[in-house]
Amino acid sequence: MALINTYDGRLLLSETTVGAGAQVLLLAFLGTAIGLGPAGWLTGLAFGLATWAVLNRALLRTRTRTFGPANRVTLGRAILVGAVTALVADSFQSSPPVSLFVGLTAVALILDGVDGKVARRTNTSTALGARFDMEVDAFLILVLSVYVSLSMGPWVMLIGLMRYVFVAAAKVAPWLNNSLPHSMARKTVAAVQGVFLLVAASGLLPYAVGFGLVALALGSLLWSFGRDIAWLFRNREGRGGAATAVASEAVTVTVSVESSIDRRAPELVTS
Repeated sequence: MALINTYDGRLLLSETTVGAGAQVLLLAFLGTAIGLGPAGWLTGLAFGLATWAVLNRALLRTRTRTFGPANRVTLGRAILVGAVTALVADSFQSSPPVSLFVGLTAVALILDGVDGKVARRTNTSTALGARFDMEVDAFLILVLSVYVSLSMGPWVMLIGLMRYVFVAAAKVAPWLNNSLPHSMARKTVAAVQGVFLLVAASGLLPYAVGFGLVALALGSLLWSFGRDIAWLFRNREGRGGAATAVASEAVTVTVSVESSIDRRAPELVTS
């Protein structure tokens, strides 16, 4: 008699639920420590709920059997990003303590170099984990660009919006979804975005220096995207045969030191 292959995702859902609970606890801490306002609370809770719902859907759809240590690190970063998002939302009414804002953001950026290493060392790298990592990083860059734009102007938001514009464009031009070859230049450009935005947000440097760093970050990002789009256009399907096949990195697909923007596909990649 054949064995019935059953799938029980309750353990995975319990891990994401613990993460959602941790998000609420961190927001409660911020509310007690600095008096987080309604905008911060609502934004932070909305982020936590959206993360819980989207991640659960992806886990159940891919029938992933173990959450894995790397995903736990990424979930921890997502919780920190939720707190940073709440602080930025609250900043439209009152500025958050700089030390707290910088501290939470810095830890989230530093941990971005951890989850990829954990995945490789434990042999638990998955496309789902890579995409989860990428989305957390991309949203953090968007939130930081919103915060810095309050003092430097709306042009800064181009840094955070560029990836989402690229995703939207790929709906119209599917060849933008093709894989890109490995590039250290792309990794470097991706890595400096969060660092430069955080330095500018901290106010530790003179305004002109911070402005120059953010402008440099945007200029390098425009160059990186432009170069990649040109490569994808030259190698698109229907021009000189099939698109060139290149190996894409499984876990380096985000906007950070250990993960880049090698794959900017709009759909959630499944493992």
